[in-house]
Amino acid sequence: MYILLYVCLIGAPGTCKEERINWSAEEALPMACIMRSQAAIAEWAEGHPQWHVGRWKCVPASRLPRDI
Repeated sequence: MYILLYVCLIGAPGTCKEERINWSAEEALPMACIMRSQAAIAEWAEGHPQWHVGRWKCVPASRLPRDI
């Protein structure tokens, strides 16, 4: 299970990107991810103070978009 974050630079709000947090094993339930992901998102945000987390969602690894 991954937490996908859509983040933007605080100093340049038009500069945005997607970040991925590997949250747990694939067999984790999406509802568990949604309910427990706040701590992982807060930890990520604390380590990246120049970025603002705009949106996020939980996605199973099998449904992640593939980079080319």
